[in-house]
Amino acid sequence: MARIPLMAGNWKMNLDHLEAIQLVNQLNLDLQDHRHDFSKVEVAVIPPFTDIRSVQTTIDGDDMKIKYGAQDVSTHDNGAYTGEVSTAMLTKLGCTYVVVGHSERREYHQESDAVVNEKARKVLAAGMVPIICCGEALEVRKAGKHVEHVLAQIAAAFDAIPTPDAAKCVVAYEPIWAIGTGETATPENAEEVCGAIRAKLAELYGQETADGIRVLYGGSVKSANVAELMAQPNVDGGLVGGASLKAEEFGKICRLGE
Repeated sequence: MARIPLMAGNWKMNLDHLEAIQLVNQLNLDLQDHRHDFSKVEVAVIPPFTDIRSVQTTIDGDDMKIKYGAQDVSTHDNGAYTGEVSTAMLTKLGCTYVVVGHSERREYHQESDAVVNEKARKVLAAGMVPIICCGEALEVRKAGKHVEHVLAQIAAAFDAIPTPDAAKCVVAYEPIWAIGTGETATPENAEEVCGAIRAKLAELYGQETADGIRVLYGGSVKSANVAELMAQPNVDGGLVGGASLKAEEFGKICRLGE
């Protein structure tokens, strides 16, 4: 099964709504100037909650092909949960994707594998696509337990998710030691874990379903290294951090470094 690569720009806690409008417009112009084929590489931006409405109106107003989503979501549907944002709020804003289980959420907000699973199931029930993050810290990799660690995260994240829903998911492998450090896993490092993730998904859901699930790499992805990463058979795109805040650089990443 052919998998269409996905380049998703995670803006993290950067850019106000005016800067968001400017960046989306610049990115769209860059992609248009280079006649980007969205059927060959899908492009998405993942802005902060406060920017989503502005991104929505900008994209809809000019009928752009860029997709967008949210960086997190609540496990609650509504109610007295100050500071939380529900799936219903995100679907109303037209979000396609929701990132769940990003390493920064796991580290700074103590999100467990069980919470990540609950969020993924909420996102699927709302008709959106979860980008399920997994990855290891440096000490885990040094101990040689990175594959074991990541596969345990995958098993927990997909718990009780039926095959038809699993087929809609996106997985993002993000070695924590490579996020925002300038360090990048070698293409071989990325392939080792992304290949193991696909094998685990095949064990859980069968090879056909596993072959259709996109597995992204995240961790200091740049235009200079994206082609090598994307040459790996089990790397289907990138969850791009800092480089996605620069329209020209992210556009080049979407063109696989060309």
